[in-house]
Amino acid sequence: MPTTLIPEILKKSELLLDRAAIGQVIARMADEIASDYPVQPFAEASVPDKVPLFITIMHGGLLFAAQLSLELGARGIDLQFDYLHATRYCGLNSSCELIWKHRPDTPLFNRDIILVDDILDEGPTLRDVRAWCLEQGASNVRIAALLVKDHNRRDPQLRADYVGITVPDRYVFGFGMDYYEQGRNLPNIYALKE
Repeated sequence: MPTTLIPEILKKSELLLDRAAIGQVIARMADEIASDYPVQPFAEASVPDKVPLFITIMHGGLLFAAQLSLELGARGIDLQFDYLHATRYCGLNSSCELIWKHRPDTPLFNRDIILVDDILDEGPTLRDVRAWCLEQGASNVRIAALLVKDHNRRDPQLRADYVGITVPDRYVFGFGMDYYEQGRNLPNIYALKE
C-alpha cells in the first residue's frame, strides 16, 4: 500500500480556494478570454487554423485547462487542443536548461496560441516556452495562469494575460498542483502555512 503525505500536509496547510471558488475564478477568466476571441461563424470555426490553439502545460495545468476549455465552449469559443511538457534541469554549474518532454504536435505557424498553466511563479520555463512558440511562427501567444505568486522574483519580461488570482508566496498544491507528486487531484487549492 503506497504511503501518502497528504493527510499530514493538509494539517499544516490552509485552504486558499475551495472547488466552488475555483469554478467562479475560471468562469471569470473565460469571460475575459472570450472578449478577445469573438465567436466565429461555424464554417470558419470548423477550420482548425482559424481557431485558437489551446496548449495545456502538463502536468499542473491539466485540471485548470479542462475546466477553462469547457467554460470557453459554453461561450461559443471553439478551440483546437494540444499540450506540452517542459521542465528545467539545473546542472552543477547552476545554469538551468529547458528540457522538453513533449512538444506540441500541431504546427504553430501563424496561429493564435493560448498557453494554459496552473501557476506563474518566477517564470523562466514559461518565458522560454512562450519564446519557443514565437520562434515556431505563432502570430500571437497569450498566457492564462490560474494562480500568480505575489513576489518580486518574476522575470520582468513575463506576465500572464489572464490571471485567476494572486496567491501568497508560499508552497501551493491541489487542483493540478502537486506536493512532491502527490495531491494533484485534490479538488481545492491549499498553501502551506508559514
